[in-house]
Amino acid sequence: MSGPDLVHLASVGALGAITLGLIAAATRLLLGPTLPDRVVALELLATLMMGLAAVESILADEPVFVDVAIVLSLVAFLGAVAFARYIERRGNP
Repeated sequence: MSGPDLVHLASVGALGAITLGLIAAATRLLLGPTLPDRVVALELLATLMMGLAAVESILADEPVFVDVAIVLSLVAFLGAVAFARYIERRGNP
């Protein structure tokens, strides 16, 4: 197996693993049971989407998708801080 074929095969495998992770995280986001569980699931979804953008960048040979992952990470960080402040002020039963 040559180099580009192996990279393509590994990328497709990574896409499959990320897809399974997205399904599991979305299930946890919908089912809960608590708000912190849902916040962690939302952060995991954002992280998996960053991985998806990185793998797509490799497959499509388009480095612009890495910029998408960087912007997504910044938005996810701000969302995590906002949720943490909300949970802190609300209190966690």
